Amino acid sequence: MNPALAPYACDPARTRGRRYAEVAAPTRTEYQRDRDRIVHSSAFRRLVYKTQVFLNHEGDMFRTRLTHSLEVAQLARSIARSLGINEDLVEAISLAHDLGHTPFGHAGQDALNECMAAFGGFEHNLQSLRVVDTLEERYPDYDGLNLTFETREGILKHCSRRHAELIEAREPGGVGQRFLLRQQPALEAQLCNLADEIAYNAHDIDDGVRSGLITLDQLQQVPLFDRFRRQALAAHPHLGKPQSRRRWLNEAIRRMLSAQVYDVIDTTRAALAARALADADAVRQSPGPLVGFSDGMRAESQALKRFLFSQLYRHPQVMETTGHAQQIVRDLFGIYMARPEEMKPAFAARARVGTGSGEASIQARVVADFIAGMTDRFAGREHERLTGLHLLGH
Repeated sequence: MNPALAPYACDPARTRGRRYAEVAAPTRTEYQRDRDRIVHSSAFRRLVYKTQVFLNHEGDMFRTRLTHSLEVAQLARSIARSLGINEDLVEAISLAHDLGHTPFGHAGQDALNECMAAFGGFEHNLQSLRVVDTLEERYPDYDGLNLTFETREGILKHCSRRHAELIEAREPGGVGQRFLLRQQPALEAQLCNLADEIAYNAHDIDDGVRSGLITLDQLQQVPLFDRFRRQALAAHPHLGKPQSRRRWLNEAIRRMLSAQVYDVIDTTRAALAARALADADAVRQSPGPLVGFSDGMRAESQALKRFLFSQLYRHPQVMETTGHAQQIVRDLFGIYMARPEEMKPAFAARARVGTGSGEASIQARVVADFIAGMTDRFAGREHERLTGLHLLGH
């Protein structure tokens, strides 16, 4: 065991391994190799043009899936170091967790899931695993990135029983098994899940104010944020001037993030101290998650999420754009199902296998793979090419 790691951390020397055996690298651990493979993947590069909340054409300063993933990795690594768990594994999971996300954020996912309802549905966590297991084409002898079990376990943070059974049938004892046994993932995976929530709540406040759709005054309704807004102003009275409100917002968000990080560290340390965990497998046998907020912070975080849902995600301007985005996804799905030759040649060839076998579900999954891999702007251009309609942008 690496002496820098706690006993309950994932040790790369004791990984459950890869689906295809490989010779160990001379200078990198197994989780460092995973991180590097993710960063060099095509799906990771495309995240720079995939939406978080505001679509790609709406401004250059808003978060994208790429910047979000980097922020998740930064937060998760900071917490992991304090807890003595594996920073490299945390970084790999953080950078890969959104690889399967559609263009146009949750709007795109909802539309594609609707289109795929008769063919098994669509869920971005499952798609992220599909990307790293199957869709990436970087190696001569196998599909996917051949990541370690522990990284793949962290990527698949949600899974229905039906999908878990399908995964278990293909990979007995693999990443689907814990959902059937109602076990927990490793601490590193638990941490990435919470860091994801912390990151998007904070940056959606920032992007929401930057867009003008929510204001600092409105945010006084949110106890978690307002506490740090008032602290920032008390410590720096000049931030109340109109020209300093951007600095005021940044300082309040910084203080809020720090408080949440310290709360997670303290709460998780207490949970770990209460249990005698010999190793990472003991974590998986725990009756519930061990990484988490205190009760008070959890309640405040949920109140912030409710505020963002009602005031930002359901803002009329966002909803109008969401409707156009969903139309693009639905139209593209229908066109590619009717005319698979309109897709790129490699996808069209895969779709023809489904068409030739009479298995519409095979063709539909290929179409979903193609659409899910699109960036916002490519999806918009494809839709305009195929329909003549210009729904997004100027």
